[in-house]
Amino acid sequence: MSGKMKGKLPDRQPIDLTQQTAFRPYAGAKKLVIKNLRTSSTDEQSETYCNRTEQELREALVAIFRQEPLRLSLERLYRGVEDMCRHGREKHIYTLLYDVLETHLQSDVWQIVSAEFGSDNIEMLRVVIKQWQLLNRQIVIVRSIYSYLDRTYVLGDKSLYSVNDLTIAHFRKMLWGEKTSLSPWARCVAAVCDMVAFDRAEDKRFDSGLLRDSIMMFHVLSIYQKSFEKAFLSDSKKYFFHFAEERSAWSLKEYILACTEFLASEGHRCNAYNFDTTTKKQLLNSAHDIVIIDYTEKLLNPESLAKLLAENEVGSMKALYDLLRLSGIQIKLTVPLTEYVQRAGAAIVGDTERGDEMVMRLLELRRSLDIIVRDAFGGDEKFVYDIRQAFCAFMDDRQATSGWPTGTSKIGEMIAKHIDLLLRGGIKALPKTLLSDHKDRAAAEQSGQSSTGDEDAELDRQLDQALELFRFIEGKDAFEAFYKKDLARRLLMGRSASQDAERNMLRKLRDECGANFTRNLEQMFKDQEIAKGEMEAFKEHTARLESQPPVDLQVMVISAAAWPSYPEVRLRIPKEIAKEAGRFEQWYKHKHEGRKLTWAHSLANCTIKAIFPKGTKELSVSAYQAVVLVLFNDVGLDDFLSYEQISTATGLQGGDLDRTLQSLACGKVRVLTKHPKGRDVNPTDTFTINKAFSDPKIKIKINQIQLKETKEENKATHDRIVEDRKYETQAVIVRIMKARKTMGHSELLAEVFNHTRKRGPLDPSQVKKMIETLIDKDYLEREGNMYHYVS
Repeated sequence: MSGKMKGKLPDRQPIDLTQQTAFRPYAGAKKLVIKNLRTSSTDEQSETYCNRTEQELREALVAIFRQEPLRLSLERLYRGVEDMCRHGREKHIYTLLYDVLETHLQSDVWQIVSAEFGSDNIEMLRVVIKQWQLLNRQIVIVRSIYSYLDRTYVLGDKSLYSVNDLTIAHFRKMLWGEKTSLSPWARCVAAVCDMVAFDRAEDKRFDSGLLRDSIMMFHVLSIYQKSFEKAFLSDSKKYFFHFAEERSAWSLKEYILACTEFLASEGHRCNAYNFDTTTKKQLLNSAHDIVIIDYTEKLLNPESLAKLLAENEVGSMKALYDLLRLSGIQIKLTVPLTEYVQRAGAAIVGDTERGDEMVMRLLELRRSLDIIVRDAFGGDEKFVYDIRQAFCAFMDDRQATSGWPTGTSKIGEMIAKHIDLLLRGGIKALPKTLLSDHKDRAAAEQSGQSSTGDEDAELDRQLDQALELFRFIEGKDAFEAFYKKDLARRLLMGRSASQDAERNMLRKLRDECGANFTRNLEQMFKDQEIAKGEMEAFKEHTARLESQPPVDLQVMVISAAAWPSYPEVRLRIPKEIAKEAGRFEQWYKHKHEGRKLTWAHSLANCTIKAIFPKGTKELSVSAYQAVVLVLFNDVGLDDFLSYEQISTATGLQGGDLDRTLQSLACGKVRVLTKHPKGRDVNPTDTFTINKAFSDPKIKIKINQIQLKETKEENKATHDRIVEDRKYETQAVIVRIMKARKTMGHSELLAEVFNHTRKRGPLDPSQVKKMIETLIDKDYLEREGNMYHYVS
């Protein structure tokens, strides 16, 4: 301790060591006194003590098994066992326990169990379980008394059972008896099998607690595998056969659902009621063999599967895939799947009644299959590959497309038109079933791509989907021709939804088909940029004039080599426009000497101001529609113009005039009134201004007619493709022969097909005619079945 103590210490006195005091306990004489000291007993006394202790233990064991109160405490009984062990009487008290336990089981317990021989197996099982649980509670007390014996005598002798194992062995011996079907044990096994049958049948007699306790007892008694497992698996196998046979007449969807629930139930039961893992494995393997392997023909029935796929039954397909995967035969699903894809796809491309919906239906088919592979098949790459192969097969099958009289790839044409729809209208032109869902967006974000929730990203994904179909087809020349024509309309009329999307699509095509494929398409974009510069220069020129031009003229000059050719129509345009067009033509020719301009009035569009009794509107119309409407400035509201008068005044004739008048008088926006009323335009019809016309919008578009392709234009495009293909094929033949000099007929055909495959399929008879043409033109010579190149 820190600090100082104040005060004075007392003086020390000398101590007398000879004098004994209470403060010196170790000084003087010493004496040890032990109370209640046990003196050494005689052999007779020891024997008496052991006999008495043995008798006390016997009485205690009998009382425990008879559920009577103990006369002595557990501590006294435990000390008694310990004393007996210390006196070398371990064998006596072990034999005592053995005899008392066996007597109890063979008399008392057996009497209770045998009294149930007349009852059913379930009731006997209940009694056995009850006695087993009671014995377990009793043996816990016995073990606490005999724990010293367990730790010393029994532990040192491997030939002896512990108290717990001794109880299990005696109980098993009591139940086992003779190995007959009437023995308690056999009836208990049968009762547990019956309990499982009740659970499978959803019988009210099923007792989950009894089943769980029974299985646990079987495990503890170490007779689960020896007798129960074999009987259980045998009964289960019979049930599986009955289950499958009973449901074999059900529809595939119902059978798949029943098998899925059935297998899940079997697995759940094994887990919930402590069945051994080996039992569960054997049980489920047996179930798979019977309800899946034996009924593979039903599960893989092409007609039934086609119905599920057509109805987009993703849940049923997932269940089917999981069932087959459990047996390792899911790969067999690819055969009926590809058959369905080919049949469904061939039906779509061969449907001449719904040609305009062809690509949309193909994309919906592909989308539904992608979702099934993603959500039902776990994205299995084998199915992805087989679906692509199936699409490639039916899209290049001439028999599937034989109903189209075009002579070229109708699919290529429709893919080009679908892309045109996307680039004009964006994703708003698509049904919701084709758009990305939350799983697609999550996958895109996870892969680091742009989220498909963004409209531009979704449009890009839809273009990729259309391009995927484009990869499958061989007739890429038809796609090229129609895509070029549609692109020209979009650029000339300013109808593209996004210039970025246009250039992105051009890049995709260049990556897919090469620079030669997109050379003219890229030139069209360059012409558009050059035309903007020319127009700005012309505006600067007109701005220097003294008078303001009456119309705002916008002209796009394009090169004839890169753009599609358009028929020249002699349209009588209004004087104001003709004057301004002449001024531009004069300026352009002065700037670019030697060039010739041809006006494509069929692609022109304009905005005119129309005054109606119910309001003034701005009409966005085509040039044809504009020249017709301007004629009514001189007629007024009350007078009319006949069909012939309009034709003479505008220069329009035939289909061009019919479509123009129909769009103005019979369409959704009817600014003219036709007399008599009707949807078809006839040469005897007359037309007046629709005085009742009204519309909530100020600016109204009615020039959609320019975007619609006529049958004549479509046929002309296909005919042009056929002619171009002939010339290209002849050029290929000449190149091949020039390089090889001499070739046989079949060898030459094979080479030609290989070189022209990407442009479109050729018929051998067509190639033969082209060879004949080249022979007539002295490019080739024929000698027997051999051809020689003429240099």
